[in-house]
Amino acid sequence: MSAREEVLTRVRAAISDVDDATRESDIDWDYGQAVPTGDLDTVERFAERVADYRAVVERVREHDLAQRISAALADVDGPVLADPALRSLLGVEENWIDDETLSPTQLDRVGAVVTTAAVGIANTGTIVLDHGAGQGRRALSLVPDVHLCIVDAAQIVSDVPEAVARLIADGAAARPQTWISGPSATSDIELDRVEGVHGPRTLHVVIVG
Repeated sequence: MSAREEVLTRVRAAISDVDDATRESDIDWDYGQAVPTGDLDTVERFAERVADYRAVVERVREHDLAQRISAALADVDGPVLADPALRSLLGVEENWIDDETLSPTQLDRVGAVVTTAAVGIANTGTIVLDHGAGQGRRALSLVPDVHLCIVDAAQIVSDVPEAVARLIADGAAARPQTWISGPSATSDIELDRVEGVHGPRTLHVVIVG
């Protein structure tokens, strides 16, 4: 018996007690709809899952955002990158630097980058950047050692299908995207965790609202 025949034989055996009416019944599910987030609401689940990845997570009111950003950047060593429009919106005095197509070496000297996000995913603790306004090009969120990401509570969805549906609706499907689940980390053969090898060592997420 070939491997294919063996697999099909097992499948047929597994569904042998299912009648035709049940087998052909429609499943009431549409791709992209919201799904449950357990015993926590969407924003709380997102905060919990992001923290599970050893990211720093804060929830702030909109009028406290500038103060929290300033406090979060207080110990950063080096200049801070952010979109000029975002800097103007925050109104925070900082050692800002513009991205004029900085080289990887120049980016490596940057202390931190501040961005907004396109979508936050509650059940996976994932942040999606579509590199629109306030987010900059992909390299900005990959090279500096600290990434401070501002996520509006209204941007947080339940799970990946809902996130994909929103990105498509927003026209982000044709743009490059970066999906971030916690700080950059890897483990060696002895399972010792090392952070910051291929991305930011520190991910600081500020949820607004």
